[in-house]
Amino acid sequence: MSSAPAGTVTEPSQLVLLDERIATGVPVLGGEDVERLFPQARLASATGAFSLYQQGGYTLGVASACCAGDCVEPARSLYRELLAIAGQGLCRVWNYVPGINQTDAEGRENYKSFCLGRALAFEEAYGRGFEHRLPSASAVGTDGDNLVVMFAATTARSRHFENPLQTPAYEYPADYGPRPPSFARATLVHTAEGLCDAFISGTAAIRGHRSIAPGRTAEQLDCTIENMQALGVHCGIGRSLAAGDGSQRHLKVYLRHAGDLDFVARQLFERLLQPTDKVSYLRSDVCRADLNVEIELSAFGVRTTAQG
Repeated sequence: MSSAPAGTVTEPSQLVLLDERIATGVPVLGGEDVERLFPQARLASATGAFSLYQQGGYTLGVASACCAGDCVEPARSLYRELLAIAGQGLCRVWNYVPGINQTDAEGRENYKSFCLGRALAFEEAYGRGFEHRLPSASAVGTDGDNLVVMFAATTARSRHFENPLQTPAYEYPADYGPRPPSFARATLVHTAEGLCDAFISGTAAIRGHRSIAPGRTAEQLDCTIENMQALGVHCGIGRSLAAGDGSQRHLKVYLRHAGDLDFVARQLFERLLQPTDKVSYLRSDVCRADLNVEIELSAFGVRTTAQG
């Protein structure tokens, strides 16, 4: 695992989710500048705003929409299409929200507007009790002008998990917006007997529903790692998050401040990472203005104690 010097932003600011470069508008600070979660995925078709890909039992999709002035309707529209395509099998979503901590024409933070539109689409598609069918997800800021949404859906059985240290995001109080965030903390996709693909959502320094150590990166990193470890135990991939079990792990580390790169990379190398891990360090605002770091993990071929 390599990293660029602190504060360095490499171009182009793109990652690979499928089989081509997808512009997310999130600059790469260090580590892997190309992420290949589904390296055998191939373009299958296009439906509405979405380009669709296939790899084994996975359907993958990517789309974008202009968010000029308001993220509610663009989010609602994209998610309506996404849910119609994914059906019952949605297991992971990646969201890149323009100016995520800025306010829109209604005076509402863009992230809160995005959450409103997303929740309305889930409610329309899944009906009452939709919260218990939500998949793992992340939502971070992008320097681009468009809302970018990527998803993975599966024909395999999957199970969604919450973190015992955190309030489920869909139960956050009204302080966090007109509709709370719509995601689970983790999803396991059971691919074979005793094996799964594990998707850990974007995880930050939140306990219950409150931010920990506002603005203090070192303490927030401690809390974030503890949250991930607790979730790993709860969902059956262990405190080590499947380290050393033969799985392939991919991590994305979002940093509000580019200058935190060297410190965070060093800490993760000492406390969390394995030599075979693929890690990307990205310069991105995260969902709360008082949070400086967010980490997500995707691991393939994981041994798990969870039952699907």
